[in-house]
Amino acid sequence: MEKTLVLVKPDGVAKGLTGEIIARFERRGLTLAALKMLKLTKDKAEIHYAEHKERPFFGELVVFITSGPIVAMVISGENAVKIVRAMMGPTNPADAAPGTVRGDYALSIGQNIIHGSDSPASAAREIEIYFAPDELVN
Repeated sequence: MEKTLVLVKPDGVAKGLTGEIIARFERRGLTLAALKMLKLTKDKAEIHYAEHKERPFFGELVVFITSGPIVAMVISGENAVKIVRAMMGPTNPADAAPGTVRGDYALSIGQNIIHGSDSPASAAREIEIYFAPDELVN
């Protein structure tokens, strides 16, 4: 079983989409292994987005992800990273097909509802940022 981190970003939480997003993953057959709502600190946001630190949009990422509550979850299942990424749709909602989370609910690349780990290695690193090992169910 593979695990991946999913964040419902502040815009998704504000729009009341958390339940719908979880339901989509569960209906697909993926399992919820951990879940929490939190307000991300600037320090933790900078750790999460460390790979983008030298990019011009880094500051905007940190400001946005800390602007309101987020819901962090660990989703598990066979090929969880790849399946979650496909269900989310491309980062730019303008490129996202209807039926994907971003295709159905997001309008801009800066506020695109959801984050999902892009590889099993990223998932392992990101899960450790948000969850202690004893918080994971399976």
